[in-house]
Amino acid sequence: MANNRTELAATAIALVAPAKGILAADESTGTIAKRLESINVENTEAARRAYREMLFRTEGVANYVSGVILFDETLRQTAADETPMVKLLTDQGMIPGIKVDAGAKPLAGGATGELVTEGLDGLRERLAEYRKIGARFAKWRAVIAIGADMPTPTCIDVNAHALARYASLCQEAGLVPIVEPEVLMEGGHSIQVAEDVTEATLREVFRQLAAQNVDPKGMLLKPNMVVSGYDQSERAKATEVAERTVRVFQNTVPASMPGIVFLSGGQNDEDAVMNLQAIAERGATSKVPWQLSYSYGRGLQAAPLKAWGGKPENVSVAQAAFLERCRLTSAAREGTYSTN
Repeated sequence: MANNRTELAATAIALVAPAKGILAADESTGTIAKRLESINVENTEAARRAYREMLFRTEGVANYVSGVILFDETLRQTAADETPMVKLLTDQGMIPGIKVDAGAKPLAGGATGELVTEGLDGLRERLAEYRKIGARFAKWRAVIAIGADMPTPTCIDVNAHALARYASLCQEAGLVPIVEPEVLMEGGHSIQVAEDVTEATLREVFRQLAAQNVDPKGMLLKPNMVVSGYDQSERAKATEVAERTVRVFQNTVPASMPGIVFLSGGQNDEDAVMNLQAIAERGATSKVPWQLSYSYGRGLQAAPLKAWGGKPENVSVAQAAFLERCRLTSAAREGTYSTN
């Protein structure tokens, strides 16, 4: 590999430093439009910049956030005072990252509703540019849906292959790849089905990563937690979520990989921290070899977004709400979260 494996491993380790996790602030222009619409704010570049700058300038956030995944626009932006967003993060000790996939599209040859993530064309050149701008890690999300005829082996195979190609190109460019195969929670499936699909997906992902010579020491996994389908009337409790989730990792994930950073996956704030807390406790009991951390978007942003409401006079209140969500999530990641 052309780039320094030691540097990649050091960055990966820094991203899962104790008590810290990753802020996912990489919503596409279309996705953040929905968030801003929910608080009656027009989706302009100025509004997107103001919102993200508010989060990044929150005093004390670097105590809980190791790195931030950015959208292409944000990586290139400057703050209101002309400070580059990348510098705003690095000056506080947070590592800038970048979302590099081009989104999920219908999968030709798959079942109706199955998706494949696109964006490999021109990726080598884009990664080189992102590295020059200041990114030190990247993220690519694959989507695996559960349904009557889903997922098909084809869907798991093509998404795993794309994740591995992306990861190999990242390491070549000197960027730590965050590999995100998300098994969606939508549906009425049982937690057993969720476990079976998650394990099958991860087995294929790591088979493809190994086949394409991706160094596990210089990457991170961003998976779903193993939870009941959203439409299940009686959803599994956090202790069962933790037991099944950790078991899947023990069956599939190389011990040499530094850490696992969970996505919140649309869970509400309370579920996102309670399940993370239970997984941390289970991981400690099981003496797992990886750091078990988080890479949350909505799980950290929902409260500050609502508190902000697009009004400059609400910035301090919104930052306090953001810092509190970071503090609580960090505590859950350490297994010390309490509702008291």
